[in-house]
Amino acid sequence: MKIVVVVVVVVVVVVVVVEGVVVVVEVVVVVDVAVVVVVVVVVVVVVVVVVEVVEGVVVVVEVVVVVVVVVVVVVVEVEVVVVEVVIVVEVVVEVVVVVVVVVVVVVVVVVVVGVVVVVVVVVVVVVVVVVVVVVVAAVVVVVVVVVVVVVVVVVVVVVVVVVVVVVEVVVVVVVVVVVVVVVVVVV
Repeated sequence: MKIVVVVVVVVVVVVVVVEGVVVVVEVVVVVDVAVVVVVVVVVVVVVVVVVEVVEGVVVVVEVVVVVVVVVVVVVVEVEVVVVEVVIVVEVVVEVVVVVVVVVVVVVVVVVVVGVVVVVVVVVVVVVVVVVVVVVVAAVVVVVVVVVVVVVVVVVVVVVVVVVVVVVEVVVVVVVVVVVVVVVVVVV
C-alpha cells in the first residue's frame, strides 16, 4: 500500500510602491492537497483436487484451479478550499534619496576688443538615485513573502499530518511546491 501526498502552495503578493511607501494590497494563498492511495494487486489461487481410492490405488479424478485476481485501486483526492487572505499592510519605508549636486565652475576668458571679460559658467548637475527606492521596496517585499510562505508551509504540514493519521499510511511522500509571484507597481 502506497500513499503519495502532493501539496502545492501558490503565494501571490501584489505590492504597490507609492512615493516611497510600500503598500501590500493583496496576498492570495492557494493550497491544493491531493492524496493518491494505491493498493497492491492481490492474486488468490485455489486448487481443488478430487481423488478416489480404487482397490488401494489413489486415482485423481478431477483437478480444478481457480485463480482470483483482485485489483483494488483507490484514488482519493482531497482538495483544500482555497484560502484567500486579503491583507492590507502599509509598510512605511524611509528612503533616503541621494541627491548629488556637482558644481562645475568653468572660467572662460574672452578677449573682446582688447577688454578681458571673465565669464563664469556654473553647471549644476543633480543626480537622483531611484534605484535605492526599488531596492528597499524589494527587500520589504521579500520579507513579507518569506513570512507568508513560512506560515503556509506550517499549515500545510499540519494538514498532511492529519491526513496521514486518518488514512494510516505505510509510505508517505510529501512534495511541497512553493510558487511566489510578486507584482510590483511603481506609481
